[in-house]
Amino acid sequence: MSVKAKKHLGQHFLKDESIAKDIADALTENGYNNVLEIGPGMGVLTKYLLQKTPKVTVMELDRESVAYLKDVFPVEQLNIDTSAEKFKIIEGDFLKQNLQSIFTDQQVAIIGNFPYNISSQIVFKAIENRAFVPELSGMFQKEVAKRIAEKEGSKVYGILSVLTQAFYDVEYLFTVPPTVFNPPPKVDSGVIRCIRKENYTLPVDEKLFFRVVKTAFNQRRKMLRSSLKSFQLSDSLKEDPIFAKRPEQLSVSAFILLTQKIAENGI
Repeated sequence: MSVKAKKHLGQHFLKDESIAKDIADALTENGYNNVLEIGPGMGVLTKYLLQKTPKVTVMELDRESVAYLKDVFPVEQLNIDTSAEKFKIIEGDFLKQNLQSIFTDQQVAIIGNFPYNISSQIVFKAIENRAFVPELSGMFQKEVAKRIAEKEGSKVYGILSVLTQAFYDVEYLFTVPPTVFNPPPKVDSGVIRCIRKENYTLPVDEKLFFRVVKTAFNQRRKMLRSSLKSFQLSDSLKEDPIFAKRPEQLSVSAFILLTQKIAENGI
């Protein structure tokens, strides 16, 4: 029995066992206890997670994959304590799930070979639930993985970079070629690891911070005094040197400072 990859779900099944093991090994000790795998497909990563972690939940939208997983990983044959719910399969769309409800406010590390078409949304949802997500590790399209991990000064540094790095320390781990997938994608993939910062609250209003970052990068070629004019900046504030910069020149800490200055301006 096998599962046919479905284009509309962005499925590219990893077939290289060593890479699957390397992705599982991206989890740190903080992420060992409770893990959520998104889009397990045919379970090539799942089996290594089951060897490594006390509790694994997989979430899969594809019914054919769910049936395959139930056949390949029947709980009664896993030689585990089923009362501890070591392994659980949830059929559903991760983006529509309430993580707090599913995991009853427990800490849960997120991992997966993420479907390219929703990978950025997965990151944003993890950020939204950061109080419960100490780690996010997995495989993305290489371009997206690089963007998440990139620092200021780069052309690919953007909204996803700043908002992720505001709350997580991001590390680009390794690149994966198309040949290890079935069907092979047209691009390279990249594996990253995001570890939640010890202090993952901001010293500014978080909604305002998000709004400032998104507004700035929506016109990334303009200086901030132009791209942020919707914030009704005072003439004196516009003269602050930070507003003569473009958004890709600002680090996360500089964006926090920028948000503070805008808040003090009376927004």
